[in-house]
Amino acid sequence: MRYREDLTPKQIVQELDKYIVGQKEAKKAVAIALRNRWRRQQLSEDLRDEVIPKNILMIGPTGVGKTEIARRLANLVGAPFIKVEATKFTEVGYVGRDVESIIRELAEASFKMVKAEKMEEVQERAKQLAEEKVLDYLVPRKVRAYGTLESYEEESPAREKFRQMLKDGQLDEKVVEIDVEEKPVSVIGGVIAPGMEDIENQLRDLFSSLSPTKRKKRKVTVKEALRIIQQQEAEKLIDMDEVASEAVYRAENFGIVFIDEIDKVAGKSTGSSPDVSREGVQRDLLPIVEGTTVSTKYGPIKTDHILFIAAGAFHLSKPSDLIPELQGRFPIRVELQPLTKDDFVKILTQPKNALIKQYKALLETEGVHLEFTDDAIETIAEIAEEVNEKTENIGARRLHTILEKIMEDYSFEAPELKGQYIIIDQKVVRQKLENVIQSEDLTRYIL
Repeated sequence: MRYREDLTPKQIVQELDKYIVGQKEAKKAVAIALRNRWRRQQLSEDLRDEVIPKNILMIGPTGVGKTEIARRLANLVGAPFIKVEATKFTEVGYVGRDVESIIRELAEASFKMVKAEKMEEVQERAKQLAEEKVLDYLVPRKVRAYGTLESYEEESPAREKFRQMLKDGQLDEKVVEIDVEEKPVSVIGGVIAPGMEDIENQLRDLFSSLSPTKRKKRKVTVKEALRIIQQQEAEKLIDMDEVASEAVYRAENFGIVFIDEIDKVAGKSTGSSPDVSREGVQRDLLPIVEGTTVSTKYGPIKTDHILFIAAGAFHLSKPSDLIPELQGRFPIRVELQPLTKDDFVKILTQPKNALIKQYKALLETEGVHLEFTDDAIETIAEIAEEVNEKTENIGARRLHTILEKIMEDYSFEAPELKGQYIIIDQKVVRQKLENVIQSEDLTRYIL
């Protein structure tokens, strides 16, 4: 989808409300950050470069919607988005990922997004070209002895007959042999070492430019042939240099990077501790967040105007344990609240992708009609809150484990239950979870 610039902060919050329960402060903060990007684009060029994004630090336990808010925000406006975990990176000299790979991944996400848009624009033309090529396989053009084509009029009636059959889907299952372009294989085998991604891409480009495109014959159905050839023709119709240029622009101006588990790299290192690289990770992240230029295979990307959203539970550390320079780069701080029983009830029923709606739809595919009573939903929410309090608080993820336990037998037997109506009430919920809830050890391990 194209980047949407027309959404007001209130509209953004309303859209996020469709998928995420509560957390109004966090939604408000990201909505303002997004609108500020639109405002920045309206400024004169000299002032535009001076306005830096107000990066956000989300503080709250796991499973309360931190990642979901960032991901939905990016989907909502069609912005390039990636999620990374701070613990996957270590300072230079230790085994781990290079922080610049964050921007390379964002560039890749941006490129795929722009390419998909451009491909969509040429689909109609590509479909026509694919149709002609498939017809060439079905009705080969006649060639005279001296190598020229017979007149088009002679073969036209047969070709038009096949064209109509093709459009009507009558030839979908007919098998044809087509030429397919072979994709270049990876030049470097095995796992790519951190920071080596660019070298691999350069080597792949070098070898692909030296060797001509290989083609191989494949036997496929006409329906599959149309899909394969349409894809190939669409790629030929778009200008990849233009796609790369647009991808760099979007990554620079509209990209969103979500850094999870930032609290795990907070705190001073003791030197002898295995967490010796914590502060080093922060110092490596700093230039990316402050603003630097990173080389990617689509061109250099300036990170000055990328929006960074960092998140962490901060159970064992606090935001002030981050190095001062990094703290200063996340001026907006929002605290997300732990989920209550009422929140769980809403999560189960209200969002567009509510869990109960998902289970009902899944069983509907087997012809099984599923219904949850209000008292069942209340009980599930109550148990989720109780287990989160007794054991580790994993937020809304607790609902997944509880519902999966309740639905286990029904999901297993669904093919034999076709046409049946299954009502899950409070009694069924208690019965399914009785043994687990009574044993604290089982609760700890199963729920």
